[in-house]
Amino acid sequence: QAQLVESGGGLVQAGGSLRLACASSGRNFIRNVMGWFRQAPGNEREFVAGISRGGGNTRYADSVKGRFTISRDNARNTVYLQMNSLKPEDTAVYYCAAGWLLVATINEYDLWGQGTQVTVSS
Repeated sequence: QAQLVESGGGLVQAGGSLRLACASSGRNFIRNVMGWFRQAPGNEREFVAGISRGGGNTRYADSVKGRFTISRDNARNTVYLQMNSLKPEDTAVYYCAAGWLLVATINEYDLWGQGTQVTVSS
């Protein structure tokens, strides 16, 4: 059974860093575009970052450009999200997702993890 499992969330002060990881199993990882999304209380789920199958192309939401970096290790079936200069408004549950197009559209991703909480204190 295909699944994605996120890890690395936690509580951090503003200005700090966290690195999220998402391990894939049960699916041919290299066939998928991978993305990170987040959802804060009362808000819709939003795109954060995406990466192409080979890792050569990436895409970011404007709100995280220059602070977050997405990467992947196809040998380990894992995608990462390095988050630097964190702000309180980055507080959310972060989800990784597997899809087929490097786009920000939620419906293009058909496999989702359970999410990991990131809380940034001011």
